Amino acid sequence: MGESKKLFSVDDALRFNRKELREAYKNFVNPSWATLYALLDMDVNFVKAEGGRVWDEDGNEYLDFVGGFGSLNLGHNHPAVIEALHKVESAPVMLQASLAKFAAVLAHNLAQITPGELQNCWFCSSGTEANEGALKLARIYTGKKDFIYCQGGFHGKTMGSLSVTGRKKYQEPFEPLVPGCIPVPYGDAEALEKALKEHDAAAFIVEPILGEGGIILPPEGYFKEVRRLCSSYNTLLILDEIQTGFGRTGTLFACEYEGIVPDVLVLAKSLGGGIVPIGAYITTAPIMKKAYGGSMDRGLMLTSTFGGNTHSAAAAIAAVEVVVRDNLARQAAEKGAYFLNKLQALKEKYDIIKEIRGRGLLIGMELSDSGGLLDFLTAGSVNKLSREFLSSMIAAEMLQKYRILVVFTLNNPNVIRLEPPLNVSYEQLDHVVDAFDKLFSRHKSFLKMAVQSGKNIVSSFLRKS
Repeated sequence: MGESKKLFSVDDALRFNRKELREAYKNFVNPSWATLYALLDMDVNFVKAEGGRVWDEDGNEYLDFVGGFGSLNLGHNHPAVIEALHKVESAPVMLQASLAKFAAVLAHNLAQITPGELQNCWFCSSGTEANEGALKLARIYTGKKDFIYCQGGFHGKTMGSLSVTGRKKYQEPFEPLVPGCIPVPYGDAEALEKALKEHDAAAFIVEPILGEGGIILPPEGYFKEVRRLCSSYNTLLILDEIQTGFGRTGTLFACEYEGIVPDVLVLAKSLGGGIVPIGAYITTAPIMKKAYGGSMDRGLMLTSTFGGNTHSAAAAIAAVEVVVRDNLARQAAEKGAYFLNKLQALKEKYDIIKEIRGRGLLIGMELSDSGGLLDFLTAGSVNKLSREFLSSMIAAEMLQKYRILVVFTLNNPNVIRLEPPLNVSYEQLDHVVDAFDKLFSRHKSFLKMAVQSGKNIVSSFLRKS
């Protein structure tokens, strides 16, 4: 008989310290990620969370301005969502031999708050899966094969979503991807029309604001022209509001700010209240009926084992209720304008800040190469990783010295994203601005230090990963 295997319990996991966490993650999850976080001293063992605050194993309190990449519009562990889960704890989680009651209620509620005639939902477990479902919907509805997407856009990392995600770094290792996916520049309606003329596209999939692309806002009037073009060429407009939905940008959905209604609206992240994973798309009744109505066989194409299960749907029902009841979209608009003004004032003081941009509480701070740091770091074998290193160093400083969590955007690593809960306080916003001010006030000495430590850390990462 071989050596007996040890299984850890939930209680064991709760007792894990920082060292044990690091080793388990490195050995059994993602070695490269664990190594990088350890080298940056960012592998903190967080043990408690409430609202926009988290605590580590030593009782230190931090502000979370990462917000689950837009999943925590309500903050951590919102009591209304927790209460909803308690209310259904004895109900069947899923019964495929019956109809999902809570999914039906959630779909009804989403139809009430989404714009235009959007009515019918399909539920799944994540944003990338929801985008996959939207792409399939477009093909079966139109009978066409091609998809048009934007350079710099991000729609997920499963095969179909990855095929319409606009960064080669993530696509190339997995090629060949889904054929017939055509990239166009974001914000360029003429390029879109050219692609629509050359390709009989089933759909144009796009984010209203490029999130992982670096919080890039569209030119004025762009989406009205996008809507006109998609209608003219009988191409479905899929709007990916996974990160921008539920008040994040100052309106309940970002498409409302643009004054358009998509054919398919894709949702996830904060839909589950930041607690239970859930994704969805919502479309019009005629589109859903043509695509999946009319026969049992068509209806069976739309199943998903965990999609719309009792726990995820109940959490989403409660989360939507809080967003609407507390008018979090208005809070995001008002607090976002306040935060942007404060950050713009910092930009005027410090050359290291290239640009501040965003809408509502989806804000990006783009960094410039102040003092030639990136030129120094991008020599030889460390070139690729070091291009993403300046923002990582600043995130590490914000974590270690000021106890604030921030990270960069995936498709533009020179941009630090700022996505606090929509019910963040003005005092917390001021605290973050003051922390950046203190950090950048010493940015010349900080960058001098970062040159050497950055070279050492990046080289160490390449050796150990």
